[in-house]
Amino acid sequence: MGAMVPKRWAKRAVTRNAIKRQIYTVSADFSPLFPNAAFVVRLRSGFAVAQFVSAVSDQLKLAVRTEIQVLMQAGARSA
Repeated sequence: MGAMVPKRWAKRAVTRNAIKRQIYTVSADFSPLFPNAAFVVRLRSGFAVAQFVSAVSDQLKLAVRTEIQVLMQAGARSA
């Protein structure tokens, strides 16, 4: 699994890295449901500094994890 988070979704590098870590963690939980292949995770919304002041906040981690879990579940249903 590879992850790339563009600057338009998260301006700070520390936030982008935190998002990538969440992608890796959640995708490891869902890996048995998917065949061996290359996948692209496309987030649906940005993570603004005004809303998530700290890149290591529990609020940001929960928001990212929730969105990624929804995307992974949708992907598992269609696979």
